[in-house]
Amino acid sequence: MATSLTIPKLEMSMTEGTLTEWLVADGAEVKEGDPIYSLETGKSVQEIAAPASGKLVQKLPAGDTLDVGTVIGEIV
Repeated sequence: MATSLTIPKLEMSMTEGTLTEWLVADGAEVKEGDPIYSLETGKSVQEIAAPASGKLVQKLPAGDTLDVGTVIGEIV
């Protein structure tokens, strides 16, 4: 079963974030807890960890500013 990767709400007032970089290549195997992408908010840049283990499938490119909840990829 696939696990969706979405832009998380990291701050109370956060409505969007910028996917600054994928830290893992598309199609690579990841383990739960591994950092997989970095996200820039109004106040900081944070590395976001994989919520599950499996193969990373990127759905959107780095560099886009996206609304909280937008699906950017999945782990299958």
